[in-house]
Amino acid sequence: MKDLPIRFHYSTLPFDGSRDYVEELYHQYQSDPALVSDDWQALFALLDADDTQISASAPTTGESLQVGSLDNQAAFKQSAVLRLINTYRVRGHQQADIDPIGTLSRPDVPDLDPAFHHLTDADMDTSYHTGSLFAPDMLPLRDIIDRIRKIYTGSIGAEYMHIVSTRKKRWIQQRLETNICPTVQNRQKKIQLLELLTAAEGLEHYLNSRYVGQKRFSLEGGESMIPLLDELLQHSGRQGVKEIVLGMAHRGRLNVLVNTMGKAPDELFREFEGKKEINYGSGDVKYHMGFSSDIKTDGGPLHLALAFNPSHLEVIDPVVIGAVKARQYRCNDDAHETVLPVLIHGDASFSGQGVVMETLNMSLTRGFHTGGTIHLIHNNQIGFTTSHPMDARSTLYCTEVAKMVEAPIFHVNGDDPEAVIFVTRLAFDYRKQFKCDVVVDMICYRRHGHSEADEPSVTQPVMYSLIASIPTTREIYARKLQAENIVDAETVKSLQDSYHDKIHRGEVVASNILQHAKHPYIVDWSKYRHKDNNWLDETQLDTSVEL
Repeated sequence: MKDLPIRFHYSTLPFDGSRDYVEELYHQYQSDPALVSDDWQALFALLDADDTQISASAPTTGESLQVGSLDNQAAFKQSAVLRLINTYRVRGHQQADIDPIGTLSRPDVPDLDPAFHHLTDADMDTSYHTGSLFAPDMLPLRDIIDRIRKIYTGSIGAEYMHIVSTRKKRWIQQRLETNICPTVQNRQKKIQLLELLTAAEGLEHYLNSRYVGQKRFSLEGGESMIPLLDELLQHSGRQGVKEIVLGMAHRGRLNVLVNTMGKAPDELFREFEGKKEINYGSGDVKYHMGFSSDIKTDGGPLHLALAFNPSHLEVIDPVVIGAVKARQYRCNDDAHETVLPVLIHGDASFSGQGVVMETLNMSLTRGFHTGGTIHLIHNNQIGFTTSHPMDARSTLYCTEVAKMVEAPIFHVNGDDPEAVIFVTRLAFDYRKQFKCDVVVDMICYRRHGHSEADEPSVTQPVMYSLIASIPTTREIYARKLQAENIVDAETVKSLQDSYHDKIHRGEVVASNILQHAKHPYIVDWSKYRHKDNNWLDETQLDTSVEL
């Protein structure tokens, strides 16, 4: 990098050793102007107009680096503080507390240690400039370190420094760095979160006791996906979205159908018991079924469509994007504001299936751009019976492929539902602001086997001994709310009993479902069906082959 231009006079600095500090700021400015404050940006931009280099009027390196100079030491320390802040932005995610069972490999990151930057305990109470950090201009080093650790090594691990655009990076930094410990402040919202976790867990427990050993591809271990989806629907509706097309595989699908989309439990029970008549040639299994419903939001009704999906993982991705593109075209949504694509992936399939990369590759093309997809990864850290990352992929995370389109990636601990809510809003707002893909990697676990008939402790004995010893997400959050005096034990039990009673009666348990919505996004399918609600006979074709 080039040195400061000649028009910058060191004699204007408050002390001789400031040269090193200013040089460090200037080099950061050249790398990324957003890394320095607005005042320094303005000064350096003015100086860059003159390409002439520093003249002999400036002190030489030897003169400014006098041994024992207190001023020089202060400048050196200031530069070190700025480097430490930037290192946390780049690599903090590698030390973040994002794994609820503690098996995720965490690489040693020596440059996150203040000592790596020659910062010692003696410096902790000294105040330093915070540079481009969204914080007060001056803070004691102790407070700076505490701040950046809470932001970048808590329940959220943010990967965004691979993005080229300074504007995008600064937008993300502003959102992350002004919310040091992302929490839900509203008392009623906390109770609602607990209700949703109770529903997610309650359905799985009920099905497990009523249909022992039957395949359902349980959501258990990743129950925070239900409050995540609820927040995404409500936040989208408030921001003007009118339609969401959702694609997902079989893991957790039954839970989403019942607790998010409003499918009647009684209908699901008939499918489990083989009592539901299917007269239109499908014969598909219950965890492949699509569905659509209308959701009540503060911004008006929102139509939610869940695409049908076979067991071929990720094959639904381009189908969802195509459906969204068609809907945007149909309603003249050139701004990509009213129709939103959402894809729920598994961790193994996101890194393992080529169609994911192909879909990402099309995301910014002129003919297929939809304004960005929100990718939600249900990362239970295992693909069938492969759990060690070194056996599953060649990267630290399953999300590396998303960096090809510079998508920001927010890893989040699934056992911290309030952090999950925060990154859900962040992901939607980023997509709305910049019209490009964004990834939420919700790291959780799989409490049972690949299907309920499998015994996972045979193939993953260490992992499942850990899983057996930890409480559920609902239990963890209920204890948290009890400690905050938000709920008591009686309320927690009441929520469980109430959900169990409703599900046992076969009642619709999803909240905010509109049964008879009237809006432009309603599609009239009646002309394609008989009076008995089955598809017209003309659509049935004999596809059999004589042997």
